[in-house]
Amino acid sequence: MAPAPIPFVDLAAQRRRLGGRIEAAVQQVIESGAYIMGPQVAELEQRLAAHAGVGHVVSCANGTQAIELILRAWEIGSGDAVFVPAFTFAATAEAPAWHGATPVFCDVEPETFNLDPASLEAAIGHAATLGLKPKAVIPVDLFGVPADYRAVEAIARHHGLRILQDAAQSYGATRDGKRAGAHGDAAATSFYPAKPLGCYGDGGAMLTDDADLAARLRSLRFHGMGGGGQYDNVRLGTTGRLDTIQAAILLEKLAVLDEEQAARQRVADRYHAALGNLAITPRTPDGVASAWAQYTLRLQGRDRIKAELAGQGIPTMIYYPRALADQAAFAGCPVSPTGIPVSRKLTEEVLALPIHPYLKPGDQDRVIEALQQALGA
Repeated sequence: MAPAPIPFVDLAAQRRRLGGRIEAAVQQVIESGAYIMGPQVAELEQRLAAHAGVGHVVSCANGTQAIELILRAWEIGSGDAVFVPAFTFAATAEAPAWHGATPVFCDVEPETFNLDPASLEAAIGHAATLGLKPKAVIPVDLFGVPADYRAVEAIARHHGLRILQDAAQSYGATRDGKRAGAHGDAAATSFYPAKPLGCYGDGGAMLTDDADLAARLRSLRFHGMGGGGQYDNVRLGTTGRLDTIQAAILLEKLAVLDEEQAARQRVADRYHAALGNLAITPRTPDGVASAWAQYTLRLQGRDRIKAELAGQGIPTMIYYPRALADQAAFAGCPVSPTGIPVSRKLTEEVLALPIHPYLKPGDQDRVIEALQQALGA
């Protein structure tokens, strides 16, 4: 008999750990009848702001919308260039394109998979030669490691760019003494269920120290509402509210997030120790604590190894099989003149292993032993 499959992310184990707290929180919302913008939403925003160390948090419907609303609040649109990494999820590049802005793709660093500052610098000059106005850069904290914001900020400030931190995968991480969400001019994060801090559906948030920006974001997520209430529309907005039930769930999960991050780090440390001499394991720069949204190896013969592990009930994932600049949706978008060789190489090599706070040592041993065998160790 084949061994039972190992969950890639075990949300059921987290629910068991929290006991009846989630059910009680949801029931309280149901009984209150405050399903939209109930008190739990404001409480979550306050607690997230305190946890991340920012002045303001504005919750919203999902992580993609968080990026989109920030760009809208900054009035980024036609003729503007927004610089994004070529190796990430499509949402980062979709959001500027929705507003008529042009995503300009930059390469990433081979060790961290994050935006390469040298590629960004070259891309800014290239965009100007194309007649585009460089307006913003969206570094992505891929797989839980915050990007090099000191290097990005030096370039951005020189060229007058705003910085939007894409912290969809990094909430709970730290870099240079700051939590993810506290870097740049504003940040966007996601509460998709599989994220380090996830709800039971879609959800997102925008973080900033800019009080005026936060006020515009609160208006934009509620149909451009002004001071006169929901029927006072002072700008074109959208429906972007976070459901009260999801806020109630996130409050319970936020209470255990730091403990869960420590558990993720222990899982990552075991992978490092067992696999460091067999594959290229993730690198965490000095001064960085990763959120470990994913544990991603670089492997030769990746597809063969993935198939062998699947045959033993061990799930793996490929994040991401194609660079964004090579996707049909972004055909014709500019690329940094230095190219995106690292991004393209990563698409052939990356393989993510199971990692979550409740991964049992015995299950992790199975992953390690199967991988060692597949690699001929």
